[in-house]
Amino acid sequence: MLPRRIWLAAAFVFFVVCVSVAILFARDTSPQPTVVPISQLLNMADRHEIAKVTITSNTLYATSVNGQQYQAAKEEQQTVTEQLRHDGVTVVVVDATSRPIGASSIAALLPLLFLSGLIWFMMRRGGPNNQVMSFGRSGARRFVQGGPTVTFADVAGVEEAKQELAEIVEFLKKPEKFRSMGARIPKGVLLIGPPGTGKTLISRAVAGEAGVPFFSISGSEFVEMFVGVGASRVRDLFRQAKRHAPCIVFIDEIDAVGRHRGNNVGGHDEREQTLNQLLVEMDGFDANTNVIVIAATNRPDVLDQALLRPGRFDRRVMLDPPDINGRRAILEVHARSKPLAPGVDLAAIAQQTSGFSGADLANLLNEAAILAARSDKPAIGREDLEEGIMRVVAGPERRSRVVTEYEKSIIAYHEVGHALVMKALKHAHPVQKVSIISRGQALGVTVQAPKEDSYLTSRAQLTARMASLLGGRAAEELIFGDVTTGARQDLEAVCDLARRMVTEFAMSELGVVATPPRDGGSLSSEIAANVDREAMRLIDQAFATARAILSERRDKLVEVAEHLKKVETINGDELDALLGPDWTFFG
Repeated sequence: MLPRRIWLAAAFVFFVVCVSVAILFARDTSPQPTVVPISQLLNMADRHEIAKVTITSNTLYATSVNGQQYQAAKEEQQTVTEQLRHDGVTVVVVDATSRPIGASSIAALLPLLFLSGLIWFMMRRGGPNNQVMSFGRSGARRFVQGGPTVTFADVAGVEEAKQELAEIVEFLKKPEKFRSMGARIPKGVLLIGPPGTGKTLISRAVAGEAGVPFFSISGSEFVEMFVGVGASRVRDLFRQAKRHAPCIVFIDEIDAVGRHRGNNVGGHDEREQTLNQLLVEMDGFDANTNVIVIAATNRPDVLDQALLRPGRFDRRVMLDPPDINGRRAILEVHARSKPLAPGVDLAAIAQQTSGFSGADLANLLNEAAILAARSDKPAIGREDLEEGIMRVVAGPERRSRVVTEYEKSIIAYHEVGHALVMKALKHAHPVQKVSIISRGQALGVTVQAPKEDSYLTSRAQLTARMASLLGGRAAEELIFGDVTTGARQDLEAVCDLARRMVTEFAMSELGVVATPPRDGGSLSSEIAANVDREAMRLIDQAFATARAILSERRDKLVEVAEHLKKVETINGDELDALLGPDWTFFG
């Protein structure tokens, strides 16, 4: 149902249109006077056929005794008033400058009035779709108390960040407590972390805990093609925030507006003006605004240093992907409103989801709930959660994709090649699942997960990763004597990893390489050639390792691949049973 204001505006516009049409219709249907020469009109007056004459400038409007209307024009200096009065005609002289407004004048003004009213209405409403004529408005969405409130109890997996932000809540609740000690309330908090780690959620939790209004806007919403619009929107945002202080302003993806200045010719583009205005609003002459700015970004390296100094963003809070305990806590939060089967172990699910962000885990449980509801189950089972993991990692199954028996064999040997190389290298991660069911763009998938979370990766682990990626190509070449395009993504990942090992990690014979900065530049031709040569050497070594492993264990490769062709999916425990107790590491 449309709001009452829109109904009233529509009724007003309809009324104006109806009145305009009615006046114009009345004007068009009224009898028009007959135009006659002035001599004929004077002769009719002599015969006492004219009752009244209205003279306006040099135009005469006459009404006969029987009601007929006539119109005549006289010369500039010609005087007819006395003659008409001598003939007994009532004469009315009207000054042209003070002529009363008639229906025709009103009809002429109505379209202008209508357009003026429409423009006024558009300006009040912000224009169609709230965009036109509202360039200078910030467009920030305001969340106030009374609706669903997010608190720290709804945020899990980021305990250190919650502790840091709990002090912000105290500042907002009891500012006098800190001012009495001479402490200055922090102006801003910068949340840094990969996408999906809960930056927006935890900022809303701060507002929910403090019980203050919360304004949310994206950094890209400030910048427009029109110069000065971004700065105007920043002023409008902080003007609104100050009216509702104490409050929180959340700017998502602030790197869209807060990048380093001075990279553009002239240095006065729209983005820089917007950033300058943001700097002034955050730390200008008004020091006691009780407005705290919380910003989120996953690219802190590109932000301007003036934005990061104390007095603007006083605190930086890191939000990393959760560890195993954090993942379990996040799963428990999202599982509150979902029925879980008795055999479901969220700790086991947390073990299998290394590297998942909070958003990934929420999506996992949601996918599992959809699958359980689709199967008319009373609760979410372990198999639903495992399928949810696969959907997040590789996408939903595509069983409708038609694959020939020959292609199915290639896919099976390719995936088992990955799995056996992973099982043979002690620095590779354990295999969780091997499947030849198409998912997303992949014809098959091999899933591995580390036994425990780690934050450093050794050279041995990286080389094992490269060999595992090349295991599929090596299996195709070994069994079929030919290769296919199925290893395209594996080859891209291997090439990227090899170059990073040379240029970023100094894990090659070249040692430390002078690499260009991230925002531009290039290697010299000599260094680039050496990097390419060293990267190719690492790739050749990894491929030789994968081929040697599969050549040595060719019988197991055939046995497991033929079994996989029949069952289509095997998990880590089933793979261990097929390989047997005699399986040993390579080398």
